[in-house]
Amino acid sequence: MSSSLPPLPRDIDELTRLVLAEKAENERLRERIVLLERLLFGAKSEKLVSLVAKQGLLDLGDLTAVASPPKAANDDEMATPPGKKRKTGPASRNIGALPAHLPRIEDVIEPESTTCPCCSGPMHRIGETWSEALDVVPAIFRVKKMIRPKYGCRACESAVVQAAAPGRVMDGGMATTALVAYVVVSKFAWALPLYRQSQIFAGQGITIDRATLGAWVARAAWWLKPLYELLLAFIRSQPRVFCDETPLPRLDPGRRRTKRCQLWAQAIDDRPWRGPAPPAVGYVFAESRGTDEVEEQLKSFGGILQVDGYGAYETLVKRRRKSNAGPLRLAFCMAHARRKFVEVVKSTGSPEALAVIAVIAEIYRIEEHIRGRTAEERLKVRRAESAPIMDALK
Repeated sequence: MSSSLPPLPRDIDELTRLVLAEKAENERLRERIVLLERLLFGAKSEKLVSLVAKQGLLDLGDLTAVASPPKAANDDEMATPPGKKRKTGPASRNIGALPAHLPRIEDVIEPESTTCPCCSGPMHRIGETWSEALDVVPAIFRVKKMIRPKYGCRACESAVVQAAAPGRVMDGGMATTALVAYVVVSKFAWALPLYRQSQIFAGQGITIDRATLGAWVARAAWWLKPLYELLLAFIRSQPRVFCDETPLPRLDPGRRRTKRCQLWAQAIDDRPWRGPAPPAVGYVFAESRGTDEVEEQLKSFGGILQVDGYGAYETLVKRRRKSNAGPLRLAFCMAHARRKFVEVVKSTGSPEALAVIAVIAEIYRIEEHIRGRTAEERLKVRRAESAPIMDALK
């Protein structure tokens, strides 16, 4: 069998240099394999860090001249997000730091006897020691009996007065507004499904099936719809909006399976640059994620839309340009872009993808440093520090 290997040099010194060079190359490759295995299969595989560039295990090319990776001494330090200090040693116990706004109930524990054991005389109080413990009173269900007295005139039998019945979420319903709010918050804020809430009620001897709870939630949504529409209108009136969608399975009666729908999130958050608008987020349920759906949701919005790489947004921009329907600029999300490189590293161990992740970490470090500054200051720093990094990535 013929060999394609180049012939070995006959000179002993040249052969020695060749062997030493191959040995050094093998050692370098071995170190890179060990590093990649640790990053890919370690406990913190998502926390890919930029120390690899500092160690010289990966060739970052011109990127190393643009972005200097933050220093890290060990794996734990590398996994710590920018701007966060890693705690070392056992966590301190939270003693004596209970919130001041909580009500205090004093429980004075007296000794069994206050008679002096020496002279049998009465003892007087000379001090005290105290400690605090967090307590809880479980939810108490009660029946609210509303009595509306009737008043009549003895002289005029036809004159009768009575206060009007207070309004309820559902006319003639058994639940007070507070109970309906309790069910809605438990479901959507604390992720407590209605069937589990029904079980909790049953534990108190109260029988309320899941269908009834669902009717309460639907009625609450009807009452809150004007506020919800006002919230979405406020978000879409801002110059910058974040938008993203995620699959949401919906029960499809009769088909014995769920139907794939979408839950869209539209949000604003001006806190990083001290903007005037309060943070807000609105969710929109939709049957699909097509361009028509995106266009319908954002028809009143004109400004900068921060999104991932989903093609429907670019199609929407093209439609706006053709119809002159108003300005719409796309700002793509760095976190979504980084996620793609993470997937490549996990599947192939690509050193080039790992190098990009290292440089993105430097951009994150810059963003953490300018968080809370004014828009003008952030723009100045981004142009001076982040823009060269982005140009190098291109």
